[in-house]
Amino acid sequence: MHEPTRRTAVLAVLALAGAAAFAQGAPAARDFPSKPVKVVVPSPAGGPPDLILRAILPKMTQVLGQPIIIENRAGAGGLVGTAYVAKQPADGYTWLFTTASHVNIPPFSENVPYDPVKDFTHVTLAAQNFGQALVVTPSLEAKNLQELVALAKKNPGKLTYANAGNGTASHIPAELMKAMTGTDILSVPYKGIPEATSDLIAGRIDIFFVGTNIALQHVQNGRLRALALTGKKRWKGLPEVPTMDEQGLKGFEKVNWFGLWLPAGAPPEIVNRIHAAVVAALAEPEVKAQFDQQGIEGIGMPPREFAGFVATEAKAAQEIAQRINAGGKK
Repeated sequence: MHEPTRRTAVLAVLALAGAAAFAQGAPAARDFPSKPVKVVVPSPAGGPPDLILRAILPKMTQVLGQPIIIENRAGAGGLVGTAYVAKQPADGYTWLFTTASHVNIPPFSENVPYDPVKDFTHVTLAAQNFGQALVVTPSLEAKNLQELVALAKKNPGKLTYANAGNGTASHIPAELMKAMTGTDILSVPYKGIPEATSDLIAGRIDIFFVGTNIALQHVQNGRLRALALTGKKRWKGLPEVPTMDEQGLKGFEKVNWFGLWLPAGAPPEIVNRIHAAVVAALAEPEVKAQFDQQGIEGIGMPPREFAGFVATEAKAAQEIAQRINAGGKK
């Protein structure tokens, strides 16, 4: 057989093999899901991702026609569960639902076994909050941000803040505040938000940056005091609480967001089906009402746009880590 003829034959075989693979794979994508789906939350039960998921899963289950089971795999601020999902088959039956810590953890950690951009299929930015609430135990003397900073400067290294994991929304705002104010506040590690919140209420720590939806209930019953919000604008749930920017830390703006991912290489048909289910859930009046009460805004960003968003956030996280490590100096 002449070389051109042999090459043509090989290409024909490869084309037939590719067509066969497509024919086999396409129905699987069209029939998705044909069994229960597992969504991994890399943080303890009861935290913000859990609350958001439990609000949208009933409608998503209805749309997809299969049970969606939450599995909490906490550890290292989200690294453990996230790394687990990265190694799973990209068949659409294992999801990751987590916070902005997805991109914020790697710059603060060594030997992270995944790349937040390359090792995942980006499905959607499901929701975001209006910033973290800076809350303190009521026994603390400080009544506002300025008084907190003054107290910290008067007692260097004595005040403590709860850190639910390096790179999380409890860690980065606290470290940015320290860097911008030149204060020395001790970081106390926690496995998750519920544990940290309990210790703050009990007075075992002094400060915590936590989602507005978690802070609201404790502020309303007097168990915690809110000094500031880290978002760009005030939230109607806590209208009397000013932003960090309003209280002198100009340009301070950090909100927490919540995204959905699959392992890298998931079929576009499956990704689009899951995204459509999220969008349908976010449109439910009951979900909107729950989000409004919790200080959460539903987004439902399309997959391609979300992929670009994650890449941009990952780059920004690197810059923030450098700023924090440099003591807030550029």
